[in-house]
Amino acid sequence: MEDFFGTYFGMIISTFGAALAVGLAGVGSAKGISLTGQAAAGLVAEEPDRFGQALVLQLLPGTQGIYGLLVAFLILLNNGVVGGGAEPISAAQGWIYFFASLPVGLVGLTSAISQGKTAVAGIALLGKRPEEQGKAITMAIMVETYAVFALLISMLIVLLGKAA
Repeated sequence: MEDFFGTYFGMIISTFGAALAVGLAGVGSAKGISLTGQAAAGLVAEEPDRFGQALVLQLLPGTQGIYGLLVAFLILLNNGVVGGGAEPISAAQGWIYFFASLPVGLVGLTSAISQGKTAVAGIALLGKRPEEQGKAITMAIMVETYAVFALLISMLIVLLGKAA
């Protein structure tokens, strides 16, 4: 058993990192979409023609989950879990991939929830001034900026970790 963990520790810890990336970012996206969906349902109950506008705002917090999924796929491709045939990676490389998962996972978790809250405010704006949809979307997208930064740094760490 000790030999198994010694040989495959890098793969195990990096796979745990991939799970964190997709899990944390996915939880944030689910919460953000849920918050926005609740507000959207209230608006659409009163004004059914606002469904399309509300749906756009509801979809925005879902992107962080996609970012986590992308990083998880990159890690799993590089550590040999997906595609198979790869040699076990070193513990050091496994830790690099694990730490690569943290920016996208943690920032995705918090930014998706924050973006959902901002989108809820945008839904309220649509209820009073439907012509201001562009402003509501812009305000929600500003929160997304930090999720994109986290995605980029996570991808950079994965790519640099492959060379290690």
